[in-house]
Amino acid sequence: MPRLSASSRRAVLVLGLVLVPAAAFATMSAGAAPTKGPVRCEIRAVPQGGLLALTALVETDRSVSGRYTLDVEGAGRGGGTQLSQGGPFTAEPGRALTLGSVTLNGQGALYDVSLDVTVGGRTVSCDERVGDRT
Repeated sequence: MPRLSASSRRAVLVLGLVLVPAAAFATMSAGAAPTKGPVRCEIRAVPQGGLLALTALVETDRSVSGRYTLDVEGAGRGGGTQLSQGGPFTAEPGRALTLGSVTLNGQGALYDVSLDVTVGGRTVSCDERVGDRT
């Protein structure tokens, strides 16, 4: 294998320093893919200047009423997090309804997010691990 010059090693190091945060950002912004069916849930995770905005969504094919629970557990450099939101909702077909949202520390934290949506006695669940452990 050929030996790299000092300037080539610096270029590789700089490229690595750029790609590692980019990969962490991509991991943080990826949310759970929406579920399939007449009632669908989704968890969106979007980094915002060192914070992480989590949004719980439901979308339906018809008008429905139900209940939801959103649970977030995690740990990072600043300690642990345990949050729970929930309540009734009414959703109309064809557009996503925000059920709940929370903004958390996004640097060096990892969160397990669980969203359960119950309509007509049937529960649809979305679970996602989001964050960045760098």
